Amino acid sequence: MDRALLVLVGLSIFLFCTDIFNIFTPKPPKTTTHYPLLDADDPHQADPQLEQLLQEPLKFPTHQKSNGFGGVGIGSTINIDFCTSCSYRGTAITLKNMLVTSFPGIDVIMANHHPPLPRRLLSKLVPVVQVGIIGTIMAGKHVFSRLGITTPPPWYQTLQANRFGSMASTWLLGNFIQSFLQSTGAFEVYCNGELVFSKLKEQRFPSETELRDLVGKKLGGGSGLSAFR
Repeated sequence: MDRALLVLVGLSIFLFCTDIFNIFTPKPPKTTTHYPLLDADDPHQADPQLEQLLQEPLKFPTHQKSNGFGGVGIGSTINIDFCTSCSYRGTAITLKNMLVTSFPGIDVIMANHHPPLPRRLLSKLVPVVQVGIIGTIMAGKHVFSRLGITTPPPWYQTLQANRFGSMASTWLLGNFIQSFLQSTGAFEVYCNGELVFSKLKEQRFPSETELRDLVGKKLGGGSGLSAFR
């Protein structure tokens, strides 16, 4: 205890002496910069920095030539309809950036390629079935008694035996079915309403060079890329 007290007292004395030393220590002199005085009556005397600025040439903005096809894309629209549930968004964004760079002024619109109407209706029905099954499992046997069914069916007894596993399986299986119904595997590219490339027909994605050539031919009226070079 005595040692700790001595350490605290010694530390306080050290800090006090440091403060006293800083108070009485003279501050370093400030450095001043001397500028030459200009005589207003002498017209031949000028500021050297001003003369240097006046001698520098004026820099005007220069027009940089684009690597694309000029303004051929102005007024044209490219539609990329792809399957959003198939994780095709990254490919669509890459091709969109390529088209915007290659054809300045072109408008590229990305959208989801919807499945046929029956599959869309079934995908909307899946969440209703999920909620119904999970709600029936949580409600218990009272649901069947209110419906006039005295003895629950065997499948309900199986689900009720493992309530948590049944609800988790219903949720995961329903999400898988819904994703399957919504997926189309499509990646369709349209230029001003005309189909340029179809993944449903070709069973593959277009390369950047291939899509650039196809769009260039459509915009050039069938003359191909040679019309833009």
